[in-house]
Amino acid sequence: MGMLFQIYGDTSLTQLLGWCMVFAGLVLLNELGRRTKWGGILLFVIVPCILTIYFILAQFGIFDFIGDKNGNFTVAYMNGWFHYFKLYAADIGCVGFMMLKYGWGIGKKHWFKAWPFFIVAANILIAVVSDLESFIKGTMAGGLEGGWWASNEGVFLYGGWWNLVNALAGIINIVCMTGWWGIYSSKGQKDMLWPDMTFAFILAYDVWNFEYTYLNLPTHTWYCGVALLLAPTFAAAFWNKGGWIQNRANTLAIWCMFAQVAPTFQLSETWGVLPTVYEGAAGRTGIDIYESAIEVYNTGGDAGQAVAELGITANPTAQGVVAMAAIVINVVVFTAIIKRAIEQHKNPYTNEIWVGTKDYELAMARRED
Repeated sequence: MGMLFQIYGDTSLTQLLGWCMVFAGLVLLNELGRRTKWGGILLFVIVPCILTIYFILAQFGIFDFIGDKNGNFTVAYMNGWFHYFKLYAADIGCVGFMMLKYGWGIGKKHWFKAWPFFIVAANILIAVVSDLESFIKGTMAGGLEGGWWASNEGVFLYGGWWNLVNALAGIINIVCMTGWWGIYSSKGQKDMLWPDMTFAFILAYDVWNFEYTYLNLPTHTWYCGVALLLAPTFAAAFWNKGGWIQNRANTLAIWCMFAQVAPTFQLSETWGVLPTVYEGAAGRTGIDIYESAIEVYNTGGDAGQAVAELGITANPTAQGVVAMAAIVINVVVFTAIIKRAIEQHKNPYTNEIWVGTKDYELAMARRED
């Protein structure tokens, strides 16, 4: 972890404790959402409706007493369109998966089985666009070796060739999703199952998505790039074979709701963790970076100069290493898919090609759970 994150000093214990709390909370809330119909309705219908009212009223200053000199925390630190879009996109995915699992409305239709592929592919493409934006702006600032720029989300990003590599990994990851129509509901309706989404794809996705958050959401990555990714993978590994994509959507929506209401948790000195790209950032917090980056974005200032004034220099080594890992793993998985498709004389998207593998068979057995 030392290569990736700055975890040391007086706050290292609280940073590790914070990670454990987030990981455990996501695992437990995911179980509530997937095991009971009313748990899912509470988490992914009722709570988002309540939060929508809160978000609207917060824009009018109704809840300013929650915050500090900036007013409301949500408005101060998470008011960008991307954060709201990610929350509602994840929640729409959860509701769609519940429709498939319980056979609600169009969830009974065969054509709606393509919904999981569509929603995952759309989210990956949005991330790819973010990587390409950072590649362009970073190389404009400092060439292929990278340069600083300030995003409208209040983050200093160090864009470079690694963003382009990870964008390519994301595109490959989309075509690593096979058996689009092989979507099932477990007998007890606890899970929507996608058996052909085996651990080969999950590994490729997790490495790619970690790098995406590491490059584009660096002040959040300790939680949304590590705890959030590992929570659904942990469940899928030990008791929920075939249900990873449902776990992923559930935990993502839950985390986005929490982060939108309590953004300073992951930006504070006590709980927040900065990546190693912010070299020399000892004593600085995510809030410091946010406030400086927003000022640069709003005024058109020099991002490199502002970063230097914070005492930070660029160390993109980990960014490059993980980007190469992401592209290699995704190419290997895609190559394996093509090999199996040729051997079985199957279209890997209209047919399930991982039939006979341990992951697939365990997932299919859960149709009787």
